[in-house]
Amino acid sequence: MRIHIRKDYQKYASLRLDEARPISQIIKMVGIDRDEVLSYKINHRKYVNEDYVPNGETLIRCITARHPEGFRIYQNTGIYILSKALYTLLGEKHSLVVEHSIGDGLFCEVFNSERFTMEDCQRLKAEMISIIESDIPIERIEVKSSEALDIFSSMNRNDVMKNLKAHYLDTVPIYRCGKYYDFFIGPLADRSSFFKEFDLEYQEPGFILRFPEGEDFKLAAPYSLPKKLFQLHQEHDKWLDILGVHSIDDINQLIESYEISQFILVEEALHEKKIAEIAADILLHKDVRLILIAGPSSSGKTTFAKRLSVQLQASKAKPIVLGMDDYFLGRDKTPRKENGDYDFESIYSIDIEFLNMQLKQLLEGERIELPFYDFTRGIRRMSNNYVKMEDDNILIIEGIHGLNDELTPLIPRANKTKIYISALNQLNIDHHNRIPTTDCRLMRRIVRDHQYRGYSAEETLKRWRDVRAGEEVNIFPYQENADYMFNSSLTYELGVLKKHIWKMLWSVPPTSRAYTEALRLIRILSHCTDIADSLVPYNSIIREFTNGSIFRY
Repeated sequence: MRIHIRKDYQKYASLRLDEARPISQIIKMVGIDRDEVLSYKINHRKYVNEDYVPNGETLIRCITARHPEGFRIYQNTGIYILSKALYTLLGEKHSLVVEHSIGDGLFCEVFNSERFTMEDCQRLKAEMISIIESDIPIERIEVKSSEALDIFSSMNRNDVMKNLKAHYLDTVPIYRCGKYYDFFIGPLADRSSFFKEFDLEYQEPGFILRFPEGEDFKLAAPYSLPKKLFQLHQEHDKWLDILGVHSIDDINQLIESYEISQFILVEEALHEKKIAEIAADILLHKDVRLILIAGPSSSGKTTFAKRLSVQLQASKAKPIVLGMDDYFLGRDKTPRKENGDYDFESIYSIDIEFLNMQLKQLLEGERIELPFYDFTRGIRRMSNNYVKMEDDNILIIEGIHGLNDELTPLIPRANKTKIYISALNQLNIDHHNRIPTTDCRLMRRIVRDHQYRGYSAEETLKRWRDVRAGEEVNIFPYQENADYMFNSSLTYELGVLKKHIWKMLWSVPPTSRAYTEALRLIRILSHCTDIADSLVPYNSIIREFTNGSIFRY
């Protein structure tokens, strides 16, 4: 029997066994430290623990916290230990809600109790440390649905009960640690001691569960709250309170009661109102002649720029939109990644000198000829398209580097304004099972890549790691530089995307390294009810990814 072992992305060893052995013995034979490994993935198909005994030729992937899948397991294990600690301190009368990511952590709130204080936060951290040091097993067990409902009823977990009643029939996979039970749609580590590095940062009205980052997997010190981004999240949370929606089940109830069309109109109106407010405020600043729009992949930057242009025109301004891609350097000057591929996401792939020269000429009232980039040949040509700015004109540039001051060093700060846009989802499956913002953007991208580029879901899933790595370098460090922030997330969008993505995800072959990631997205979408495309307004940001938009792309 041949066993192939990989640690995260790297090949580690291959060996032939005369008899079947559990994974714990196999990794010991090749010198892998079990304390580093959060979970084991077999043949790209399923996660198992170290007691699993492979049968036949097998690929074992040892997943550590430095791997994206492992980091997700690490986060969920941390949430589990957090909720167990809070349950020990406050019992079933409290309600812990994991709301959204912020900086290097997750913002959480405690409801149904007195105001959560700094002292409560310190007690909670001490209890978590006690659980971690006790090295308690975290067991995944299958129980009958009726038994699961009894368990979560006794714990006052109505959020889980609604979910189980709607989506699980005979048995339910739940996690047990001592006498504490919880439900997670993804895998957890086998023992509490695997969750080593963390911190709790008090942040009224709740706290932030922080996680280590980087190659050394350490907590950044001192902690710095992204204040503008946090404020945007809090604003969106108020929207959700007004709309009365916080979970997928709430959306499903609106569909079932035929109220979803009105809900969609209200949510889209909130988007339009926010865009109109941004446009009006920009025009109050008479010196501003350049608008820079930036955000991570699949945030809806292009549609936002077009809708902002409409609002500016409604206020008698005349926008001129410049394409950032048209200012790429030629292929011979484009920087490359370590593996030799062109690094088109680097700011140094842009001809910054030429861009700034043209911007400066425009702002000084000169007439210029715009460039056009020929991606087939990898060269920039002039377009025979001339523009000149009048008093009522305003420039708009949309691209990933808009918030980085290195992009427009020759343009005075008073003459430009910066807008950050991202799809900051705050919709949960239940109180402890959040849907990460990156997942919403990933699903948007899978649909768009298939619709407009002919890519399969498998291809997009495999590329996503590189996309995310580029965002960490080129976008997220600059988000607090923004003058305005816009959340492009639409609470109802997963029901729309599901119809487009469902078959594509199931088409990812079990032999692919993207298979378990496809299954994870399927598990999320399985909780969503379909929403017809016909209910989506034609200027909606979602139309950028599906089809039928009133805008041309």
